[in-house]
Amino acid sequence: MPCAFAAANRCDGYESKVSVVIYEILNLFLTALWIAIIARAILSWFDRGMRNPISQFVYRLTEPIIAPIRQIMPRTGFIDFSPLVAIIIIAILRQMLSVAASG
Repeated sequence: MPCAFAAANRCDGYESKVSVVIYEILNLFLTALWIAIIARAILSWFDRGMRNPISQFVYRLTEPIIAPIRQIMPRTGFIDFSPLVAIIIIAILRQMLSVAASG
């Protein structure tokens, strides 16, 4: 990829700095999502109706990830394993991102 600053001779590591920033942003996003899913699972024990504003925010944040997984997974009674599956998928994505960034 050609450097936009070639005329000024300021290309030293420009692409690598951009890729590090992209890696950090994606890693931060996946980590925040991971924390939100864990928070949702914990909040579901205490606020079953999701009436608290914090619970509602976490629910709205994580529902686009949890809902498709819940539709695919078979019903298991009262236990919802979709947050666990989402956490595993996020862990795999973070590992793939780490490998891609290092190599």
